[in-house]
Amino acid sequence: MKLVLFDLDNTLLAGDSDYEWGQFLIESGVLEGATYESRNQAFFAQYKAGTLDINEFLEFALAPLAQHPRATLERWHREFMARRIVPMMRAPARALVDRHRDAMCAIVTATNSFVTAPIARAFGVAHLIATEPEQIDGEFTGKVVGVPCFREGKVTRVEAWLAGRGASAGDFVERWFYSDSANDLPLLEWADHPVAVDPDERLRARALERGWPVLSLHD
Repeated sequence: MKLVLFDLDNTLLAGDSDYEWGQFLIESGVLEGATYESRNQAFFAQYKAGTLDINEFLEFALAPLAQHPRATLERWHREFMARRIVPMMRAPARALVDRHRDAMCAIVTATNSFVTAPIARAFGVAHLIATEPEQIDGEFTGKVVGVPCFREGKVTRVEAWLAGRGASAGDFVERWFYSDSANDLPLLEWADHPVAVDPDERLRARALERGWPVLSLHD
């Protein structure tokens, strides 16, 4: 069997779900606009530059989850999906997922699972490996459980997920990973079929150097 892994933000999605969730909360009046948006923009720029401190970012990004009841967050998320996410789920990305229906597929993303689990379901991908926000009695605490699913942490989390299923990388005849970001180079190097999708400049350079395929889903 083949193992096919997809990054989510700016790969399957024509945009960044974590960033858009923050913008949605600002537009909905949940968060104070000027201060939050400024920090959100700064973290997004650091991510693109490859300089993001994931723990600092998660402290910021998960705080709103801890400030509101779960039922309220779920209601907001349904509106977020309709307004922000569905328009970013383009036909070429859906077709890419469909081409791999015969494989074991998972979305592997640094964005937390509260934001991304409904998106994975909307793409019809059964497995999600994401940064996990801590919950107590069903409510979020603003903290993280386990290793953040970011950079080398993606490899750690994928291998732990496989081990939990009684499997390992060597059990698959092919290991694919699709990503847009140089932050994902550790998992791209782990795969034997790495594919750069609308890549950032650093990843495009590495893909050209290594002879990796470059695919566009969002032109």
